[in-house]
Amino acid sequence: MTNLHDTKLPVTPAPRKWKCFMKPLMVAAVSLTLSAVALPAAAGHWWSANPHVSIGSTTINVRHKGAKGNGRHNDTAAFQAAINALPRSGGTVVVPAGRYMIDAKKSIRMHSHTRLKLQDGAELRVIPNKEAWHYAIRVWGVNNVKIVGGKITGERSRHRGRGGEWGMGIDIRGSKNVVVKDVHVSNFWGDGLYVGAKHGKRSDYVTINNVVSSNNRRQGLSITPASHVYVVNSTFKDTHGTLPQAGVDIEPQNEGKATNIRLENNRMTGNKGNGIELHNHISGITIARNQLTGNRGFGVLSVSGSFLNINGNHAARNGLAGVGLTGKAHSSSVRNNTLQYNSTRYMSPNRVGGGKARDIKIARSTYGITKANNKLSPKR
Repeated sequence: MTNLHDTKLPVTPAPRKWKCFMKPLMVAAVSLTLSAVALPAAAGHWWSANPHVSIGSTTINVRHKGAKGNGRHNDTAAFQAAINALPRSGGTVVVPAGRYMIDAKKSIRMHSHTRLKLQDGAELRVIPNKEAWHYAIRVWGVNNVKIVGGKITGERSRHRGRGGEWGMGIDIRGSKNVVVKDVHVSNFWGDGLYVGAKHGKRSDYVTINNVVSSNNRRQGLSITPASHVYVVNSTFKDTHGTLPQAGVDIEPQNEGKATNIRLENNRMTGNKGNGIELHNHISGITIARNQLTGNRGFGVLSVSGSFLNINGNHAARNGLAGVGLTGKAHSSSVRNNTLQYNSTRYMSPNRVGGGKARDIKIARSTYGITKANNKLSPKR
């Protein structure tokens, strides 16, 4: 299935200038709109780090279906056999310690009401392939799924092909009530994690809690058309290889909308692109209490995104500004952030400080942006 998002992202076009006489009316209108939409999102509290997920009571050990976990045997069929053997009410597939080789061209395909539980010392490792498209685990068109524990490791250093950027670790599309928790996903040809739509149906109520996504080639995490996605207590680091190379990228493009997304208490560090990247067709995005350090791009960059709440974050020593709003970004709030010693690609991040332009950049093409109580670098 071709996915419009699964292409190399284009260069951001230069923002268009808005006519001066329109700005006062537009700012007033969006300010009223922003105050109207912010309250329901805050009052609703749809997010939970540990939401209830309906999982069946049956338990199957993947070793009982032929998995060896010896780092040589192809265990894909055994994993699928264990999942398929669960009743329609679902259950848990237990994965004991060991290294299980997985054919990502076939993938492990999750069913509804099913938990994949990797015990301490369990690792799923992708068998090298030359395919542009492959997925270690597919969570497609299902509901009530949990993936918990262990490591999921890609094959980027041993990939046999040159093209494409769509080798995914955990790929969630068109699914509801999904939790990924306590997992380390790394070294994928594309994204460590991907959340989006399938046949026009958005994913809904996806929680990513205490996950480490590292050394992936395209993104640590991509969010395309989806709603009610909560990313908390997680780390996205050292993404590099092919654009955009962000820690987290929320970019539905023209496929649909991304709404009600909350990134809270996460760490984005060492990514070759931006720590967090935001694009058009998004709304109701909260970025709160995250640590954004040492990324080559911005700590947080919004390209034409709207209705953002960027609050209480710490961004330091990023290559570009700690927070940047460009294009037609509008109706957004940047408050209570510590943004210091950024723009290291242009100014030395020394202890005597610099100026606010190195830490926060708001393009003239934006409108309806509120800034308050941000702690910036001290002036020289």
